[in-house]
Amino acid sequence: MSKTNLLDRRRVVGHLLADRGDAIVVGGLGASTYDIAAAGDHDRNFYLWGAMGGAVMIGLGLALAQPKLPVVVITGDGEMLMGIGSLATVGLQKPANLTIVVLDNEVYGETGGQASHTAATADLVGVARACGIADARAIATMSDIEAYAPGMQDVSSGPRFASIKIDSANLERVLSSRDGQFTVTRIRGALGFGPI
Repeated sequence: MSKTNLLDRRRVVGHLLADRGDAIVVGGLGASTYDIAAAGDHDRNFYLWGAMGGAVMIGLGLALAQPKLPVVVITGDGEMLMGIGSLATVGLQKPANLTIVVLDNEVYGETGGQASHTAATADLVGVARACGIADARAIATMSDIEAYAPGMQDVSSGPRFASIKIDSANLERVLSSRDGQFTVTRIRGALGFGPI
């Protein structure tokens, strides 16, 4: 990948979530969760503090359980590579309300910045298409982000997959509550369910 003209991750996530409406947003392990929190904490944010590789499957479960609500998974390339098989399940289930966004900086940021497979041969968009996700695309500009964001509200034509090349800046961590009970209780309340 060219290391020039990479997008700023916080700006990307901020634009994607600026008009989120009723969307449920699942944040993958690490920096993507910090980016979602930086865009504004919300009762319908579901942050993952562990569970590497699980973001898409959690998003799929929420999308199937709440088919009238948009569900957006925002994760990184390392976390997506860890859970790559989840794309096959998404392609099979075809939840019309699910959007998967991969912030691809081509490194494993949580384990020391080693080059990820997307820096060499792995094509996440190609994998998503091969798994049956017809709307799979690479996004490279902020104008593309602005055009893509409204479609995340569409609950009838998904699933959607986007890979966005971002810079690998090590930004300040913006933390929401790391209490699992709080996170689950809060999102259940936002969706009209009582405590566990």
